[in-house]
Amino acid sequence: MKKPELVEALMKAANIEVKKQATEIVEAIFDIITKTMTKGEEVNIPGFGVFKVANRAARMGVNPKTGEKIQIAASIKPKFRAAKALKEAVK
Repeated sequence: MKKPELVEALMKAANIEVKKQATEIVEAIFDIITKTMTKGEEVNIPGFGVFKVANRAARMGVNPKTGEKIQIAASIKPKFRAAKALKEAVK
């Protein structure tokens, strides 16, 4: 499902008649999650999952083409952990 399909599903589920309004709601939710994670905080949605920020330490890696060892810098990555209810619903 892509964003336009998500907007359509929201319109049907919430009985929203104006597509622009549904699009703004979807965009607002994504913006809130993004801004919260940018601050280093997590977003916990009970029954769905947790969006959080994970710090990855610097490490040694190998260039697959040359076999040369390279240093991979530390980084910050977004992570999502699905809630038990979501995992069971997908089974």
